[in-house]
Amino acid sequence: MISHDLGKEKGVYISTYGCQMNVNDTERMYTLLEMLNYSPVSTADRADLIIVNSCSVREKPVHKVHSEVGRYKDLKIKKPHLKIGVGGCVAQQEKKKLLKDVPLLDFVFGTDAIDQLPKIVQDLMAQNNKVVSAQFEHAKPYHVETLVRNPGVSTFVNITKGCDNFCTFCVVPFTRGRERSRPLRHLLQDVLNLTKRGVKEVTLLGQNVNSYTSECGANFAQLMKALASDTPIERIRFTTSHPKDFDEELVSVMQEHRDKIMDYIHLPVQSGNSEVLARMNRGYTREEYIRKAKMILEIMPGAALSTDIIVGFPGETQGQFEDTMTLLDEVPYESIFSFKYSPRPFTKAARWEDQLSDKEKSQRLYRLQDQHKQIAFELAKRYQNQKVSVLVEEYDEETGKANGRSTQNKLTHFQADRNLVGETVQVLIKEAFPQTLRGEWIR
Repeated sequence: MISHDLGKEKGVYISTYGCQMNVNDTERMYTLLEMLNYSPVSTADRADLIIVNSCSVREKPVHKVHSEVGRYKDLKIKKPHLKIGVGGCVAQQEKKKLLKDVPLLDFVFGTDAIDQLPKIVQDLMAQNNKVVSAQFEHAKPYHVETLVRNPGVSTFVNITKGCDNFCTFCVVPFTRGRERSRPLRHLLQDVLNLTKRGVKEVTLLGQNVNSYTSECGANFAQLMKALASDTPIERIRFTTSHPKDFDEELVSVMQEHRDKIMDYIHLPVQSGNSEVLARMNRGYTREEYIRKAKMILEIMPGAALSTDIIVGFPGETQGQFEDTMTLLDEVPYESIFSFKYSPRPFTKAARWEDQLSDKEKSQRLYRLQDQHKQIAFELAKRYQNQKVSVLVEEYDEETGKANGRSTQNKLTHFQADRNLVGETVQVLIKEAFPQTLRGEWIR
C-alpha cells in the first residue's frame, strides 16, 4: 500500500535536461509525487526530495549529473533527511554504477520505472537503503494515461516509447528500450479528456512518431485522421518523425485535415551524403530524402520544414560534408538544429577509429550554421505582410502583448487583450524573423 501522506509538508524539485520526452516525463513525475502529497518547489534549497531527470543524447551527460548532484553536497549536510535521485536516460545507462560513482545519490530509476516512482520513494523512506530500478519491460504493453497537473492551452501526449532503428550514433535504443506504441483507443480517450480540461492543442511525442502502430493495426496516418475526425481537439502537432517512415498516405491525411493538423514538419536528415547516411544506418539516401521533402511540399504547399544535422560524423570527408551544405539549396529548411558529432556509450560509431578532430567539427558547424542563417532570413520574408493563424498561449500584463505559435510553428508576438488566451486569432505580420514573427491582431 502506498502512503499518500508520505510527502505531506515536503517539497520536490526536479531538474530537467534534454528533449520534449524528458520534459513530459518530468511533468509525469510531479503528478505522481503529488499523489504522495509532495509539493513542487521552484528551487533545490527548499526541497526534501531532488530528482535530476537526465539526458544522454549529447556529450558528457554523466559529467553533468556528477556536477549537478555535487552542488547539493552542502544542502545534504544541512538537511540530512534530503533524498537525491537521478532518472532519465543517464540513469538507464549507468544504473548501479551511478550510485557507486556519486555517493550523494540515494536512488536511481530508469525510463521504464517512472510509474513506479511513488513506490520507489516510499521504499527509500521506509528502509533508508539506496534503491536502483532500471529494468526494461519490453513485454509489457505500453498502456499509460497522460498525467498533466495544469495542461494549459497546449500539452504533450506520448504515443510511442523507445526505438528500434539503432542509428549508429544514437544511444536512445539503449536508454529508452525497444519501440512500443499506445493503443489507438487509449489515445483518443486521452485527447478527449484533455480537451475537457481546456486543452486546445496537443503535440504527439515519440522517438519516431510516424512508426506508430497500434495493437489494432492502425498506423500513424490513421491515428492522425482519427484524432482530427473523432475528437474536438483544435490543433495537432507531432515530433519527431523519421524520413524512412514518412509516406504519401500521411501527407495526404495532413493536407485533408489541415484545419486541425499543423503544417510544420520536423524531418531530421542528419547528413546530406548517401554514404554517410548508410554508415549512420538511417535507411534512406540523399536522393530519397529530397524526393520525400518535395513530395511533402507538393501535397502541402506552404508547409514549413525543419531538420536535424550532425556534422563531423566519423569518417566524414570534406566532400561528403559539402553534400550537406548543398542540401540546404535543395530543401527549404526554415530552421535547422545542428550539432557536432559526439560519441555516445554503446553505439557503433563511438568505437570507430576515424573520429574527426573537434577543431574540424567546429569549423564545419560554423559554416553550416552561417550559410543556413542567410537562407532562413530569406525564407522568413514569405511571412511579411501575410496573415497567420495563431493559438494564443500567453498574455503579458505589463506589456499588453500576447504570444502563441502560428500553424508553421513560429512564435508570434502582438498587442492583444488578456481574454484571448486559448483563442485562435488572425495576425497580420509586420516583422518576420526565422524563429519569430511580430504583427498586429486582426480584430
